[in-house]
Amino acid sequence: MSKILVFGHQNPDTDAIASSVAFAHLLKVEDKLDVEAVALGEVNEETAFVLEKFGVAAPRVVESAKAEGVEKVALTDHNEFQQSISDIEDVEVFAVVDHHRVANFQTANPLFMRLEPLGSCSSVIYKLYNEYGVEIPSEIAGLMLSGLISDTLLLKSPTTTDFDKEIAPKLAEIAGVDLEEYGLAMLKAGTNLASKSADELIDIDAKTFELNGNAVRVAQVNTVDIDEVLARQDEIEAAIKSSMEENGYSDFVLMITDIVNSNSEILHLGENVDRVESAFNFKLENNHAFLEGAVSRKKQVVPQLTEAFEK
Repeated sequence: MSKILVFGHQNPDTDAIASSVAFAHLLKVEDKLDVEAVALGEVNEETAFVLEKFGVAAPRVVESAKAEGVEKVALTDHNEFQQSISDIEDVEVFAVVDHHRVANFQTANPLFMRLEPLGSCSSVIYKLYNEYGVEIPSEIAGLMLSGLISDTLLLKSPTTTDFDKEIAPKLAEIAGVDLEEYGLAMLKAGTNLASKSADELIDIDAKTFELNGNAVRVAQVNTVDIDEVLARQDEIEAAIKSSMEENGYSDFVLMITDIVNSNSEILHLGENVDRVESAFNFKLENNHAFLEGAVSRKKQVVPQLTEAFEK
């Protein structure tokens, strides 16, 4: 069998990188497969902090599976084709491990597919390690812990499950870190937004969703000061408009999430203002509105948008 590429979604966040590296390691050890964890974009500052902390090299960035000469790929932390590699429909999907909804996904052949509603994809992969009886190396535990912390905002997100809370201290022990101390340091490493251009800021953690025929881009940035980000609203909106024109998005929703107080400001541009306002039961003023208690795109934004766009 030729090499299998393992990767998370475009614009990879920490969980996308951690889950792909961890799953690739599991496939090598358990199934003796020739696999390589790669990335569909450069790592962000938070992930760079994690990789340096645990002495793991960043996966190389690839744009095309066929250009790499591979015929099979494995997906982690996503399954929707528009979030995947550019030529995903031209290769065989060998496996999927994810914790998101299933949409726009079909394959010609049977495959290994494991999806669970846990706080992170890394949590699902932790289960696989346990089920197969494969020991978790300290650096892999560190990556999986980081993916879990990132996706649940240190276990504060409503996506956090009892299982996530159970395994976080276990992974921290294997990785040799203090859960709270390390978690806060890691999250703060990803909030340095001042050095980023507006184009970079709106693309740090962004995914496209097909909602009733509309291509809706939903991005999220974490910060300790929402007002600091809103002070750049003019340049952010200019970048959003340019991205919408270039990619054909009908709407662009930016979550500006306060990781300290667990709230978000929603900034929206696009054709469906009424649907966005209906989704969150608020009124946009100057294109943005406060959304109390919202920290999870997966649970507190995308489902609400999906329902509103279907009306």
